[in-house]
Amino acid sequence: MDTFDAIKERRSVKNYDPNHKLTDDEVTKLLSLAVLSPTSFNMQNWRFVIVKNPEIRKEISAAAWNQPQVTDASLLIVICADLKAWKDNPAQYWKNAPKDAQEFLVSAMGPFYEGKDELQRDEAMRSCGIAAQTIMLAAKSMGYDSNAMIGFDPEKVAEIIKLPDDHVISMMIAIGKQIQPAMPRGGQLPLDKVVFTDKFS
Repeated sequence: MDTFDAIKERRSVKNYDPNHKLTDDEVTKLLSLAVLSPTSFNMQNWRFVIVKNPEIRKEISAAAWNQPQVTDASLLIVICADLKAWKDNPAQYWKNAPKDAQEFLVSAMGPFYEGKDELQRDEAMRSCGIAAQTIMLAAKSMGYDSNAMIGFDPEKVAEIIKLPDDHVISMMIAIGKQIQPAMPRGGQLPLDKVVFTDKFS
């Protein structure tokens, strides 16, 4: 599917065929594309939890007000981030770069993030948001629909998936074959309300 078409046709679908399964190859394809998403300092701080176990799905559903896509979608991904990825062997992120670039970037990561908890969290959410959109557009191009979700108790889901203390959940994404189309678009703001040139006024 053309990228423009995937963007236009991607919708937040809530109702999925519970009998449809993605193949392992399809899941690998989606995640292989997701990890091509950009991150600051190339630190690749996203972490993807693929929830396959039906019982765990039910637990997460209970923490998400029993929304049907949690259990019925072919694939449920909890998109998380490692808040401390910037300090976890930073040289690994630049092993293929020229030596001078390696030296500069690796030495800059620590001072840029050290002691800046809000920046670390902001970076996590930026990275996960970009990866999530990559996943949803890739899914649409493969003939699947998706739903990005924040309607859940993050503390409860963190407990269910045994989220490490230095990680954070950004969102969940349900992916599968729709059995009921999304509602019509609620209404997009015109460009002149959201686009500004040089400054706001």
